[in-house]
Amino acid sequence: MNTVLRLFVIAFGLVASTLARAQSYPERPVKLLVPLAAASAVDIVARVIGDKMGMILGQRFYVENQPGAAGMIGMRAVAHSAPDGYTVVVANDSVLTMVPNVKSDAGYDPQKDFIPVARLVNIPLGLIANPRFQAKNVKEMIALAKEKPGVINYASGGIGSPQHIAMELLMRSAGIKLTHIAYRGITPAVAGIIAGDVPLGFTATSAVFPLLKDNRVRLLGVSTAHRMEQLPDVPTLSEAGIPGYSFVAWCAMFAPANTPPEVVKKLNAAALQALKDPDVKKRLVDLGFQIEASTPEELGTYLRQEYQRTGDLIRSANIKAQ
Repeated sequence: MNTVLRLFVIAFGLVASTLARAQSYPERPVKLLVPLAAASAVDIVARVIGDKMGMILGQRFYVENQPGAAGMIGMRAVAHSAPDGYTVVVANDSVLTMVPNVKSDAGYDPQKDFIPVARLVNIPLGLIANPRFQAKNVKEMIALAKEKPGVINYASGGIGSPQHIAMELLMRSAGIKLTHIAYRGITPAVAGIIAGDVPLGFTATSAVFPLLKDNRVRLLGVSTAHRMEQLPDVPTLSEAGIPGYSFVAWCAMFAPANTPPEVVKKLNAAALQALKDPDVKKRLVDLGFQIEASTPEELGTYLRQEYQRTGDLIRSANIKAQ
């Protein structure tokens, strides 16, 4: 057998082996890595959808949280994982479009190191305030901020987080100046608002529901373009005094670059089937999430657009890593 033929046989064998593994995928449990803390909005989505995907594909899909460094630790881990479909990441727009635009040393490229699987949900944000905050609504908050520029503080989960970007957009839209207090994650940021250390900030509406029951926070408005069916009496920020304001975070699933297309196709099909399941849909919607399923190609296009749009906003607001 000459050298060319031998190489062809070897290459054909490798391709056939890869196809066979892809067709039998998954043969063991699949790790859904979440680069954020347990009980975060992304973590909740990953667990709800992962459980159903496991039932659909006949293998356990389990969540592993690797928070730290604004999500960079977990994203780097997935970027360097074997591209075999047994480690995928469920992440939000913060680690996909915001952190890489702020930090030159992020250590991963969301468009080169990952392959899109499926967009999953939109994550509406609520503008919350400590009940003792002087302003009782958005118009009063804007008036107070204009009277005392830079005096009012707001909390976020960190520089480049969705809460930070959402507030930067709010300040630009309302023509006001607030002072950013960056926490190491949204959980301590919300705790700071509840304690009164910082008067207000954004958080996912999924985290707001339990806080409203015992009046630990006041909900001033939601970031969506239209009122949420779960909160029909709460105005949008556009209605409340910032015309045209709209901002939602989002959550999607990605695999390491070079994951076989057949595996990506199976993951996408299972994710979309999970999102259509009545029980899954009800659980997510009841928590304030908005179903937003997509093909891998649609997610790839959306990521490119959002990365550019978010980068433009970050640069215009002169947001820098600290």
